[in-house]
Amino acid sequence: MNINNILETIRMIEEEKLDIRTITMGISLLDCIDSDGEKCRANIYRKIMSCAKDLVKVGKEIENEFGIPIVNKRVSVTPISIIAGATNDEDYVEFAKTLDKATENLGIDFIGGFSALVEKGCTKGDEILIKSIPKALAYTNKVCSSVNVGSTRGGLNMNAIKNMGKIIREMAEPTKDAKGFGCAKLVVFCNSVGDNPFMAGAYHGIGEADVVINVGVSGPGYKELWKK
Repeated sequence: MNINNILETIRMIEEEKLDIRTITMGISLLDCIDSDGEKCRANIYRKIMSCAKDLVKVGKEIENEFGIPIVNKRVSVTPISIIAGATNDEDYVEFAKTLDKATENLGIDFIGGFSALVEKGCTKGDEILIKSIPKALAYTNKVCSSVNVGSTRGGLNMNAIKNMGKIIREMAEPTKDAKGFGCAKLVVFCNSVGDNPFMAGAYHGIGEADVVINVGVSGPGYKELWKK
């Protein structure tokens, strides 16, 4: 690497706002499934803490080594409607609290995956998760939620669309003192992809490996283009 490469990198960082927008660890929770909700949540907490224990530390080491900021350190997990659907729990707020607890203890910025994919219809777990969203996001700080309500191939789940309209309205009320911030942590999708590492709609796809790392890079000059 010559001096021109170094100076060019410094210019991109200082003048053109180059940074690593996020490193997001995707974690599969399929092996955490248990019919007992309390045991299931304990499995979830233990796995997230084990897999992501060094995420922030290693991120900071990379920042220091290469001199490029990593703005966010995040985690995405298997859609909770799939995992919690095996339990007899009647709401999934405690699952959201478990995700939030892990996030706080790890020092990461957000966790995504309090999610349901219902473009072709709802399972019991999907319905419970959707009903749980307002309280789940109101009672947590860093949990993000998403629901996919339609796709080009599968069509539109009109019942889910109707329900999500009500959920968004309900979501605004308990977080009104925080300027409705709960709604900022909720995404309603159409044509959601199989795996999504981007908040607030992040979740770890069921076809993915047990643990993966996704990296999002902000291109130089993106902020100036955004202003235009």
